[in-house]
Amino acid sequence: MPATPSVQPPAKLVIATRESPLALWQAHHIQARLQALYPATTVELLGMTTKGDQILDKTLNKIGGKGLFVKELEEALADGRADLAVHSMKDVPMVLPAGFAIAAITEREDPRDAFVSNRYNDLAELPAGAVVGTASLRREAQLRTRFPHLVVKPLRGNVGTRLGKLDAGEFDAILLAAAGLKRLGFSERIKTLISTDDSLPAPGQGALGLEIRADRADLIALLAPFNHPATAACVTAERALSRQLGGSCQIPLGAFAEDEDGFLRLRGLVARPDGSQTVVAEANGTHAAADGLGRRVGDLLMTEGAGDILRDLAG
Repeated sequence: MPATPSVQPPAKLVIATRESPLALWQAHHIQARLQALYPATTVELLGMTTKGDQILDKTLNKIGGKGLFVKELEEALADGRADLAVHSMKDVPMVLPAGFAIAAITEREDPRDAFVSNRYNDLAELPAGAVVGTASLRREAQLRTRFPHLVVKPLRGNVGTRLGKLDAGEFDAILLAAAGLKRLGFSERIKTLISTDDSLPAPGQGALGLEIRADRADLIALLAPFNHPATAACVTAERALSRQLGGSCQIPLGAFAEDEDGFLRLRGLVARPDGSQTVVAEANGTHAAADGLGRRVGDLLMTEGAGDILRDLAG
């Protein structure tokens, strides 16, 4: 990818990143691509520990949600210590704080959830009472719907920590995002990739986003070659659906868009945490109207009964 002739690369760029192994992989990946595209630019990493990384004994829905993984990075952007931050888009709150923007969304890795176990090949093999670990209310609700005889327990920590707890015998199986496992070289740990028909992914799952201060027009141009239009359209639709429903870690919500013959097919899901009720909806639309498609499917979910679930969850 040649640099855009009108872009004048800076002498240095600083990437703010969390210090978990997966976050560092993502930051190094973008660092290498930036240096290849702009060889005269020095690209450095600013490693940071976020509140979301520090609190590991509670699930995200009980400590404030996904924004805990990005707040400190945004502070580094705001005060000029960093030029951009690299996020997994599924960890980015659906509404960005004023003054920030996603400059590019990179091509998506595998968006599916992965089944990992040392004893069983897939979910259907698990016996009654088997313990499955997951950090996601979305995965938990869909799992309880399909396999009510299983025991679901919370599982926090980075990918290596979660695999270590499985290996220590604390769980019979765990569910993780396939993208993280593949990026960290743990593909061999995946026993089964779960179909999106059986476990609808989180909005943005598998895609990386490059966040900047909204007033950095220079970076918007500089990072434009990193944007993958098809992935960006899919993620835009998914995030619009989630925003329409007030999407957060407190809501078991899935949203997944894919390109079918030049159009987007967007599927959405809202469920009760115990799996007792699941509401689904889908629609097709153009890439250019991705945001409107997301809002439309969100409205369809509300029409089908998601509103009752959301009101109950809000207490």
